[in-house]
Amino acid sequence: MPPEISVIAIDGIPEVRPGDDLAALLLEAASAQGTAIANGDLLVIAQKVVSKAEGRIVDLATVEPSPLAVEIASEHGRDPRHTEVVLRESKRIVRMDRGVIIAETRHGFRCANAGVDASNVGGVEGRDVVALLPLDPDASARAVMKRARAVLGVEIGVIISDTFGRPWREGAVNVAIGAAGINPLLDYRGQEDAYGRPLRTTTIAVADELASAAELVMGKAAQRPAALIRGARYDAGPSGIGPLIRPPERDLFR
Repeated sequence: MPPEISVIAIDGIPEVRPGDDLAALLLEAASAQGTAIANGDLLVIAQKVVSKAEGRIVDLATVEPSPLAVEIASEHGRDPRHTEVVLRESKRIVRMDRGVIIAETRHGFRCANAGVDASNVGGVEGRDVVALLPLDPDASARAVMKRARAVLGVEIGVIISDTFGRPWREGAVNVAIGAAGINPLLDYRGQEDAYGRPLRTTTIAVADELASAAELVMGKAAQRPAALIRGARYDAGPSGIGPLIRPPERDLFR
């Protein structure tokens, strides 16, 4: 049989709030819709619900913007409080242009607005809130993986995904920002191609590919923050997301 994978959205996950047991909510929702989680499956979880459960939410009413944030925001009609949170979450500003801040986070990600986002956050009525990236997305993924092992007795991979833009192509894609139980890179180096030529540089970001595949059924406005992937080829292992982050000396866009 030719290879195939299945991508199944997990419905019925309630609104996630700070302090919720996210792993329990995910496993309960999968069980309620009849989606059995088996050995070798992958669970992809949207960053936003991870951040909500972990309390990585900021009420902008509590933020006092700095003079720099006010200056940046005033030039482009942005909320200076939101800009202040972006600056606080940034390890390094890569570029600012036309109201967009490209920043390097403490995790090593280079992304728009340091991952600070107001979409799909919810919050208290009448208040503006934004979500920050999880402090340690790998640890977030490990927690869900361990719960699946303890409750269901299965060994699975877990990916925390987020939407990133790309410097040389239009449109955004979902990528992996946290991982557990899966090596995020699939290394073909040392193997031969279909014509017998040795592969010297081919390394596939399989965790990013799987995160993007999951987004096709999760959607941006459908309130489906998780999906199960079955049949995908990946190397199980303890690696977190670190191998996907290109070191500064190899970053041509730095």
